[in-house]
Amino acid sequence: MFFHIKELQYHAKPDCPDPVFARRLQEVLGGQFGEITVAMQYLFQGWNVRGDGKYKDLLMDTATEELAHVEMLATMIARLLENAPMETLEQAMGDPVVAAIIGGSNPQHAIVTGLGAAPSDSNGYPWNGKYIAASGNLLADFRMNLTAESQGRLQVSRLYQMTNDRGVRDMLSWLLARDTMHQNQWIAAIRELEEKEGVIVPSTFPKECEIQAVSHVLYNFSRGDASACGPWAQGTAPDGGTFQYVAHPEPLAPAPQLPPAPPYVFDTPPHVLRDQNPGPHQPPMA
Repeated sequence: MFFHIKELQYHAKPDCPDPVFARRLQEVLGGQFGEITVAMQYLFQGWNVRGDGKYKDLLMDTATEELAHVEMLATMIARLLENAPMETLEQAMGDPVVAAIIGGSNPQHAIVTGLGAAPSDSNGYPWNGKYIAASGNLLADFRMNLTAESQGRLQVSRLYQMTNDRGVRDMLSWLLARDTMHQNQWIAAIRELEEKEGVIVPSTFPKECEIQAVSHVLYNFSRGDASACGPWAQGTAPDGGTFQYVAHPEPLAPAPQLPPAPPYVFDTPPHVLRDQNPGPHQPPMA
């Protein structure tokens, strides 16, 4: 059960309207690594945990906080659009030079959402449920959570440098701090799970069913050998194996030769694919 408190978790009030920055903020609201994504990702990961305990509680705590961040960003976007000079859009439509200078605001904020936020990114692409990962394997999911928080904090950091509005920066400072906490918590949770079950996901798949001779081999598949100098090319691997480096990989299987497809599939005819050129196709005689 969810219970909504009308007060915001933190301030979300700009000093001045700014429709261009309102569009930019949409990225960390409805983009791939925005607050909608992490809220939905953590909710479904938590709901999919088969059992109770601290991991599920952590997910539900963080998911609910991310919903608060969605509300903060939606509020900030709406306030950035208040009293914004939308008439400049009409000027831009008639003058390419003016359009090049003014460009950056999102006309959908006026036409579609009525000076409000939308569940979309900074280019208006709608939020997509494919952005989230909720696999049922907590170690795999927590690693995705760390990635999402890292990318999200990176984008908020860039947005912070794009504005001098004190109110906007104040809210972004809060989000940056919370992303710092969330990165730290997922790192801590990942380390604890790795201590319990190992670093490779899934830990329960039988090793005898994989070709273990290549489980710790780095192949040099690009020009140069700089990658051979890293700790991933020699020494002990995180799972206890021994890294190896192969400077000149050789193919282990012959080139594939596929038989022709049956006629009813209407693939390219086999004679067209042969190296010899039989000449132009002659249409059948009437």
